Amino acid sequence: MLAEVWPFVQQRHGVGQRVVLARLVRRSGPGSRPLGATMAVASDGGWTGSVSGGCVEATLLDEARAVLDGAGARLTSVSPGADLMPWEPTPACSGELGVLLCPVPTGPVYAAIGAALATRRPLALSVELREPFRWSTAANRHGLPDGDDRFVEELVPGPLLLLVGATDLAAALAALAVPTGRRVVVADPRPAYAQRDRVPAADDVICVWPDEWLAAGHLGPRDAVLVLTHDPRIDDRALRAALAGPAGYVGALGSRATHARRLARLAGTPGLSRLAGPAGLDLGGVSLTETALSMLAEVIAVGNRRGGGRLRDGQGAIRPVDRITAGELVLGEAPVGG
Repeated sequence: MLAEVWPFVQQRHGVGQRVVLARLVRRSGPGSRPLGATMAVASDGGWTGSVSGGCVEATLLDEARAVLDGAGARLTSVSPGADLMPWEPTPACSGELGVLLCPVPTGPVYAAIGAALATRRPLALSVELREPFRWSTAANRHGLPDGDDRFVEELVPGPLLLLVGATDLAAALAALAVPTGRRVVVADPRPAYAQRDRVPAADDVICVWPDEWLAAGHLGPRDAVLVLTHDPRIDDRALRAALAGPAGYVGALGSRATHARRLARLAGTPGLSRLAGPAGLDLGGVSLTETALSMLAEVIAVGNRRGGGRLRDGQGAIRPVDRITAGELVLGEAPVGG
């Protein structure tokens, strides 16, 4: 998506280079990446991002470099496996891909994208799918012109992950969670723990009782809370507040024995049945990073209404994918294996 490549775009623009975007705006059949998937190609030859599983990127690199060399912006069609011989197997995602190749927008549109991503504010972007491929922005898609001849992407801030306790595990969790688009806030009432350099990847490290922070109403249904301190004086207060609130996921670190004692202490707490404890998926991990991966994996699975099992054992769609309806980006279900 556009947000995935924007740091690259800003870095290259900052040193005076030109950048062309290749954006997936149409598709017939299944695909490995969602509509809106984007590559960014700079005039120094560097590039980042993808629009498929790797089978059309080489072709798009050539086309993007042609645009950098002065060719006009264009809406092109590419097909995975198009260069294969008739007897060679084609990829499963063999539908035709419609890709818009155009320079990065300039002026107010460029500024609006950067500001929205930096401040985590929503922004709707529209680009016409015919010359001159004009861009426009609005606070949401309802503020943009209608029509099937345009592609609309909404930049929506990712969910918030509250970590209770500025521990080493919190540092590992933050390092994994931030690249998924989540905003990570760490709350710890202990001044010796609530230090910015203890959890460098987090967006915020606050010296505050977590129940007081939660009472301010910062969380919504897409957000998650993980309680990590192993100190009941902190954890129990945080859990009571989190379970009474709207967060879609509330989990707590600890062994089964620790969790059994926790449940006994919290008996009668409203919402206790939705507490995930011990938090995490059964990965068998031992290290801090493996433990963090297990816990974050459960947060993601619950947020996507999935059980977190092995894909090889499932029967349904691997992932939700998008499609274009009336020029807007919406969600749908992909066929299995798409």
